[in-house]
Amino acid sequence: MRINRPIALLAAAFFAVLVLGQVAHADLLIQVNKSTQHMIVTVDGKQLYDWPVSTGRRGYDTPSGSFSPFRMEIDHTSDEWDDAPMPYSMFFTKIGHAIHGTYEQRSLGRPVSHGCVRLSVKNAATLWELVKRQKMANTTVVLSGAIPGAGPPEVARSRPMPLTPEEPLATAPVPLAAGNPSYGAPTPQYQQRYDDDRPLLPFPFLFGR
Repeated sequence: MRINRPIALLAAAFFAVLVLGQVAHADLLIQVNKSTQHMIVTVDGKQLYDWPVSTGRRGYDTPSGSFSPFRMEIDHTSDEWDDAPMPYSMFFTKIGHAIHGTYEQRSLGRPVSHGCVRLSVKNAATLWELVKRQKMANTTVVLSGAIPGAGPPEVARSRPMPLTPEEPLATAPVPLAAGNPSYGAPTPQYQQRYDDDRPLLPFPFLFGR
C-alpha cells in the first residue's frame, strides 16, 4: 500500500512539532527549603541549580505549599516597604509573595525577608529567563521546611483571674496562712458533715440543685 507523499510529509511535520513542543514546555520545578535556606531548580527531574536564598523571618514567614507563578515583573519596587527594589520578581501568591533578586547578598542563607524569597540578582535573572522560556504555566514553586531556630510555637500560660474587676491579674500564687480553712486541716463543720457521710457541696446550683 502506497502512502500519499503530502500526507506522509504532513504526518512527519506534526510529529516534529509534537516532539519540539514537549521539549519547549518541559516541567520546571522550583523547590525552596526554608530549613536550609536553599533553592533547587530542576527541569524534567534534572537538577540545574542549587542557590542560597533568604526567606521570611519570624513574624513574616514565607508560606509553605505548592504554588504556580502568575505574574512576572523585571523591575518591580515594593509599595509596602519604602519602594524597596525587587528586580526579576515572580509572584506566586495573591497577597504579594514573590521570588526576586536582592542587592543585600550578605544576608543570603538566613531568613531575613518580609515573606518573599530572595536570590542574588544574577541568579534571579537566570531564573527569570528560565521561567520565561519554559512558561509560568509549566512552572511549580514548592516551599517546605521551617524558619531555622524558631522553635515550637509559644503556648499561652494561664493566670488566676482577679477577684474583682478593679484588681489586677495575679502573677504568682499568694502564700496561705497556717490553718487556712481552704487548704489547711478540715474545719469542725466540714469534718462533721464528712463523718455523717454527707459531703459539703459549696455550690449546689452547679449540680442542678
